[in-house]
Amino acid sequence: MSKTQNREIYNAFDEIMQYAHFWNWVPDWQVAKEIYQSFPNSYSVLTPFAYTYLEELIRSTTTEYGVEIYDENRSPKRRRVGTSLINLAIDENRQKSREYVLLLEEMKTYFQISARTDEGDNRNSVAHGYMHPRFWSEESFEKLIFDIAKLSKYAGF
Repeated sequence: MSKTQNREIYNAFDEIMQYAHFWNWVPDWQVAKEIYQSFPNSYSVLTPFAYTYLEELIRSTTTEYGVEIYDENRSPKRRRVGTSLINLAIDENRQKSREYVLLLEEMKTYFQISARTDEGDNRNSVAHGYMHPRFWSEESFEKLIFDIAKLSKYAGF
């Protein structure tokens, strides 16, 4: 990785931290950045964390963020995840920001059903243990970080 590429990825970490929830996420992102700076091969350890944050970041722009959701019998309902969550965010933000909605459409690729050829560039292969971490790549991790950074300014934390 060149010095320019190093600077760009670390700038992306900083962009994420600028908009992340100060108490809940910034300390963890700082640690993730420090780990990645010290151990560039740590992307396989950091990828699940980044996917968890991506989903929480998207959720923060919906009515599901920060509230318990109940069904008609007052039983707790499961929160939306994956493409259902993205679709909710698109529906609820359509009138607010066309740019954000377009970015959310791009994020759908991270939530597609896993295939044998996925190499960590898919949340399902990472979160569900479908693909062993040794097959994930630094490039897919850094793309994920850059994409999270692009979404960050829309955070609803």
